[in-house]
Amino acid sequence: MANFAFGLGVGTKSAKGEWLEVYYNQPLLNADDALISAVAAKIGYQDGNAAIEISAAQLMDLETALLSVGAEAQAEIAGVLEGTSQPLVVTILETDSAPASTAEVYLKLALLSHRLVKPHGLDLSGMFGLLPNVAWTSEGAIAVDELAQRQLAARAQGRTISVNSVDKFPKMTDYVVPAGVRIGDASRIRLGAHVGEGTTVMHEGFINFNAGTLGVSMVEGRISAGVVVGNGSDLGGGCSTMGTLSGGGNIVISVGEGCLLGANAGLGIPLGDRCTIESGLYITAGAKVTVLDDKNNEVGTVKAAELAGKPDLLFRRNSQNGRIEVKTNQSAIELNAELHKHN
Repeated sequence: MANFAFGLGVGTKSAKGEWLEVYYNQPLLNADDALISAVAAKIGYQDGNAAIEISAAQLMDLETALLSVGAEAQAEIAGVLEGTSQPLVVTILETDSAPASTAEVYLKLALLSHRLVKPHGLDLSGMFGLLPNVAWTSEGAIAVDELAQRQLAARAQGRTISVNSVDKFPKMTDYVVPAGVRIGDASRIRLGAHVGEGTTVMHEGFINFNAGTLGVSMVEGRISAGVVVGNGSDLGGGCSTMGTLSGGGNIVISVGEGCLLGANAGLGIPLGDRCTIESGLYITAGAKVTVLDDKNNEVGTVKAAELAGKPDLLFRRNSQNGRIEVKTNQSAIELNAELHKHN
């Protein structure tokens, strides 16, 4: 029985019985056929992509079935959940096709944040229509139209419900904290972000869903949706990357390895390895760039888009005439080595 992904989830529903969110403690990519078969026999799964709601009473049988095929970690999850009154779901994805339910979207976001899949490695088509807008509070996920009544009831009991955000996405760290990372402000990283081992995200750093770092990075700027940052690259304070949801069109913006985006810089083209953008300089695809040789002589002018993906470039603004210039970058490797010495 072929399969793409599996997750045993526990979540939250609205008073109307609609899923608000689903937590998958240990999602699986390419789960064993034996595991899928054992689970299918207990919950009535046949084939295709499905999110099947189960009762707490089914967990004991599910735990036994999982143990029978050596899936101890998944069996332990079932055991911990026995007796819960929270909604439960088993999500099985036979193929990586467009999600059809909230539970399926959450499984795919979990796969990204658990670093089982890299950004752009999943079909997330139509996901926004499947994610409800939720009040993320000190008492968990609450449907927005139920929030005022819940707040009133809490006040009547001498409690206060604190609302952290109202959004389609929760913060990643409420669902997974990947190994080997440092995060200054967890509220600035959405579920579905891919945070590579060795990455430090400072307090002003932001990482959107289906985006992130692939290795060691220092992030003090914005990694927008869809943007991927290569190993050893750093984003300086206040810098920005143009995502496909915020003006970048269909161009996938990426940062190569060993790059540096200076403070308040901006990137609107794919950047090759070992490139540097000077602080305060925003490079858009249509920007006119003067090309300099190794003696700082002008050799031509091109649109920045023509330099997309090319390595070893230093982008800077001429302080006398204001033009954007580019030349071979010879200091990036040494600079980044110093930055990462104490990561």
